Amino acid sequence: MDQATGVLPNGPPPEAKARPVALRPRNAATLIILDRAKRAPRILMGRRHAGLAFMPGKFVFPGGRIEPGDRHMPVAGALSNRANDALALRAPGGASGLGRALALAAIRETFEETGLMLGTRDYGPPDTAPAGTWAAFREAGVMPDLEALHLIARAVTPPGRVRRFDTRFFAVDRAAIVHEVPGIVSAEAELVELAWVTFAEARALDLPRITGIVLDDLEVQVKGGFAPYLPIPYYYQRHGRPQRDTL
Repeated sequence: MDQATGVLPNGPPPEAKARPVALRPRNAATLIILDRAKRAPRILMGRRHAGLAFMPGKFVFPGGRIEPGDRHMPVAGALSNRANDALALRAPGGASGLGRALALAAIRETFEETGLMLGTRDYGPPDTAPAGTWAAFREAGVMPDLEALHLIARAVTPPGRVRRFDTRFFAVDRAAIVHEVPGIVSAEAELVELAWVTFAEARALDLPRITGIVLDDLEVQVKGGFAPYLPIPYYYQRHGRPQRDTL
């Protein structure tokens, strides 16, 4: 070490800064609830609390990251083969059970953030349920039904953000709501407001960029009746440039 500078021989100068380490994206899922009872479809969106570190004050779809219990919750119906195949693509660390866990995460997070419980009561309550939020589904006699979900898109948060997620966007019809717990949305909650809006109204809200992009993908899916041949886009960055692939 050079005693005058405190730097190892051939090392970086004292003013050199360590390059920040990019956060690894966490697997997450979002659920878009559609009301197609009228001519103009409406979408459920929630406004995030202004004090949150990630996307404060923005209008978003309910969602969040996978939790351990999402891998063990019983379901009434499975995802389509098309969705399962797309969810298994480019899945770091293996894709075994990932699609199922993502779909369940979307349903659980939607309930936690909005109080809306999606699934079916046709088969009675699940025999077992993981502790925590899923226990509320069992108490309400609701089984999550993954068959009702459509995979719309996948997007990875760009590097340099305070949070990074590898998010899969699902859509489901409002008819899948079978139970509601009031009081979840409040001035002190993660979501401070809920709104049913048309596509045009949604685009006029304060949206994250990716939310606006996925709205376009959703509109294509709605007009196409969620046909299995429709593309499922995958958004990410490579060398600082936005990329769009198809799953």
